[in-house]
Amino acid sequence: MVFDVSHHVLVPKHVKASDSELKELLARHSLTLNLLPKVILGDPSIAGLSVKEGDVVKVVRNSRTAGVSSYFRRVAHA
Repeated sequence: MVFDVSHHVLVPKHVKASDSELKELLARHSLTLNLLPKVILGDPSIAGLSVKEGDVVKVVRNSRTAGVSSYFRRVAHA
């Protein structure tokens, strides 16, 4: 039996960022992909997302103060 960590209560929701979200993020903050924090391709939290190196993952977290907050991570090899 394999445990799917994406269903655990402490793991925030991970989704592949759309092209429009990525374009808006990079333009709004004057960023490049290399400046985004990394998430390793083998990370169990993104195992079911069908992402490849260079894709961007949006991490959606619930926050007591902000309600919902989103973080973006670039998929990279270890």
